Amino acid sequence: MAFESFRDWVQHLDEAGELMRISVPVATELEITAIADLEMKKPGGGKALLFEKPTIQGRISPFPVAVNTLGSWKRMALSMGRDTVDAAAQELGFLMKAKPPATLKQAMKILGTALELRHARPRTVRSGPCKDVIHRYEAPAGRTDAWPDAPDWRKGTDPFPPTLQDIPILKCWPLDGGRFVTLPCVVTQDPDTGDRNVGMYRIQVYDDRSTGLHWQLQKVAARHGRRYYETGQRMPVAIFLGGDPMFPFAATAPLPDGLDEFLLAGYLRKKSIDLVKCETNDLLVPANADFVIEGYVDPTEPLRMEGPFGDHTGYYTLPEPYPVFHVTAVTHRRDAVYPATIVGIPPMEDFYIGAASVKLFLPIFQMNFPEIVDMALPAEGTFHNLVVVSIRKTYPMQAYKIMHGLWGMGQMMFTKYIIVVDADVNVHNLSEVLFHLFADTDPQRDSLITRGPADVLDHATSEIAVGGKMGFDATRKIPGEGFRRPWPPLIRMDDEVRRRMAERFGAAG
Repeated sequence: MAFESFRDWVQHLDEAGELMRISVPVATELEITAIADLEMKKPGGGKALLFEKPTIQGRISPFPVAVNTLGSWKRMALSMGRDTVDAAAQELGFLMKAKPPATLKQAMKILGTALELRHARPRTVRSGPCKDVIHRYEAPAGRTDAWPDAPDWRKGTDPFPPTLQDIPILKCWPLDGGRFVTLPCVVTQDPDTGDRNVGMYRIQVYDDRSTGLHWQLQKVAARHGRRYYETGQRMPVAIFLGGDPMFPFAATAPLPDGLDEFLLAGYLRKKSIDLVKCETNDLLVPANADFVIEGYVDPTEPLRMEGPFGDHTGYYTLPEPYPVFHVTAVTHRRDAVYPATIVGIPPMEDFYIGAASVKLFLPIFQMNFPEIVDMALPAEGTFHNLVVVSIRKTYPMQAYKIMHGLWGMGQMMFTKYIIVVDADVNVHNLSEVLFHLFADTDPQRDSLITRGPADVLDHATSEIAVGGKMGFDATRKIPGEGFRRPWPPLIRMDDEVRRRMAERFGAAG
């Protein structure tokens, strides 16, 4: 199901009974976070919140703020237009595993799936609602090389130049370095290949026309940026917010480098995405976005300290130097809704976004590792810290093969702990996982410690972006793994006795 604006998505949540409207003024400085944090920690993720009168330093903003719109399994499924996230995963899994049809029925099914893919590829259009209101700087006549910091720049036709001060950007936590855009889709382009990337990197507002760009060194945008720094050319960047909820989801998805995030978003929403060219650079953004912030990074200027920021790790990430983003234009819909999220001590909204990505991309993991049954990233692991994976074990040391394989796959390189369990263990039940970890392992024999890349947000590593990793083989041991005793059976009641007792005493209440 495609949503044509973030307001459209919020209205859909309201009609589904998934939205709580807050009509009294609430400050974007800390107060929205305090309310959202309580709601996100309710069982099942609580409700989505719409703050109809957010205030910026005491002034009521013309734009409402929506928070926690993807913060439950139900809302994640609604955003994909499916009954469940598993249904979307099964569809994608069928595409990934499609084989030549053996019957006419199979052929028609594959054809139907292929026809749906016509919606995946984005298309370029001349304009869209994201340009309802345009604030930009214009170069003087005959000048094409000028930027807003040049002395001969003038305002455009709009009497108000682009500014970030009128957008209800949140200051989330008390020690944050300032206001942060927390749900931005950041568009960059490889200067060599032209490949586009849409990533999500927090944006710290320095003043009305400049921000920090926190793209970690392993991210695709950082790789794009390094090429611009090598050539000394100014790097165009576009940041968009809102539009279809599949946009931020796709921006956070663990796609292979070079695969366009707009393809995934178009497939999931079953409608191609209309893209428009920015006002002050050649990057393309969704025509139905709610806000677009255009600008550039200048490789010749020094980096600037960014942070602190209360992060998804549950701790503040301390200040580090990052590129400065200079604003050249701000455009938005007339009826724009500002989308935001809050990160911190789990569980938070980001748990459901990340867990949905795991479900969606499980078929891809299974193509590389057919023995994998299921995978989970528990909320307590704050994404990368802990991965639990169940396998159908058929040969010795198979669990270690899985550990090494996962650490070598994309963002899984950040995982600190991997626990491998047998196929009959429910990886989503942390109590059951811990039982088998403690009961089925010998720490000396069944653990592995190694080193590798680490998340730059991990405060526990001795060095930034480098750290240790640990794997546990919590599967049943078989010959060839140094285990020379009989493996005992797990205590289970006889199924027939259980059935008879359920019938006998269930009927009696």
